[in-house]
Amino acid sequence: MENIERYKHLNKYLKNKFGERTLKICIDGGFTCPNRDGTSGLNGCIFCSERGSGEHIECSSIFKQIQNYFASYKAERANKFIAYFQNFTNTYAPVDLLKEKYDSALIDDRIVALAIATRPDCINEDICKLLKSYTNKYHVWVELGLQTANNSTGKLINRCYSNEQFSEAVALLNKYNIDVVTHIMIGLPGENFEDLKNTVDFINSHNIQGLKIHCTYVVENTILADMYKNGDYEPISLDYYLECVAYVLTHISPDIVIHRVSGDAPKYLLLAPEWNCHKKWIVNGLDKLLREQNLYQGMYYEKSHGDK
Repeated sequence: MENIERYKHLNKYLKNKFGERTLKICIDGGFTCPNRDGTSGLNGCIFCSERGSGEHIECSSIFKQIQNYFASYKAERANKFIAYFQNFTNTYAPVDLLKEKYDSALIDDRIVALAIATRPDCINEDICKLLKSYTNKYHVWVELGLQTANNSTGKLINRCYSNEQFSEAVALLNKYNIDVVTHIMIGLPGENFEDLKNTVDFINSHNIQGLKIHCTYVVENTILADMYKNGDYEPISLDYYLECVAYVLTHISPDIVIHRVSGDAPKYLLLAPEWNCHKKWIVNGLDKLLREQNLYQGMYYEKSHGDK
């Protein structure tokens, strides 16, 4: 039992799919967000950093970013790669411009997949048709921020889209057989364990293929940082986070690929929680918890899903 796979790891899924190790190339597509330019809101989500979580990505043309990646030591670590448009909203542009941006990343035969991070309110039929056009040559998935199924929390964090819009986006992507990866955050302001349970139930009511689990971390120059400094937000503990992740894993479908179990905040911007700097604490702590309690992904899924 020691070597049992407790949850469906992304790395193993990619290795099975492509026959070998496959790595992401993180790309800054030069996008912004409707929650920053006034279309849906201003200032972005309260936890979002100035570069939309893209502090580690170089600022240059997409073509140049790919060229530089393959000219670096990073390209020696694998033979197959994923073009991953990561920060801000990577479907927030006219379709012809989106195609130009995506095409400028797909310039090397070693790239076997295209991953697009975006918002539910920035998915429409034309965008799905464009993404579908890449599926003959590439594995394509779309990452949709959900964060929480509590619409009240959604308003508090200035998400500026509803659960209903999330459901509509997932349905559209399902229609075109494009994989959906959902992001959820544990420890959002005002949320408790019951909120997490409801979020898991909400995810289970959708046809999604992947999940990213993040803790809520506080970085400089965000509204959440002001709340933290003013004593209006208290970060969660590592033990509570691990308990929550274990709940998520044991109650979601065993078919969902787990893309990550922690988020990596830029260390030079991180204010709290301090434990977020130590990824090994999180991964090893989770593995230990799952092993000691003999927990594994989806073990309570049939019961919880069947009770709906």
